[in-house]
Amino acid sequence: MKFHSNIPVFGDMTFRGDCPSETVEAVTFFAKIRREYPDTFGKTITHIRNEGARSYQQTAKQKAEGMTKGAPDILIPGNPAFCCELKRQDHTKSKWQEGQQDYLLVAQNQGAFVCVALGYKAAYEAFIFWNDNFLLQNKK
Repeated sequence: MKFHSNIPVFGDMTFRGDCPSETVEAVTFFAKIRREYPDTFGKTITHIRNEGARSYQQTAKQKAEGMTKGAPDILIPGNPAFCCELKRQDHTKSKWQEGQQDYLLVAQNQGAFVCVALGYKAAYEAFIFWNDNFLLQNKK
């Protein structure tokens, strides 16, 4: 899996070996955020389900309802927004879906904090980095 040079990657890109699926990593990350920030980020963090097999009719209906190709796994509204694509800790066991890198680059050009995280620990590291360094509510 190749990474775009303009998209920061959190986690060890040299790690190879057994690791949980992206789904398990996402469940762990979302549970941690909701447990540690129940009254703030836990209420606004979201995952837009836009992957998986669909018929032409399902795809057309979902697009009409607002589905956006390439939306990342983790979205948190804020100033700036947090847009994180979660991949497996061993990134060679993951792949880019159509539109994912483009979405991140466009979001970044619009002022969002974007990144790729290799596993839930890396996603949490990215979240803390964003919260401490970018999120404007914490700079007041």
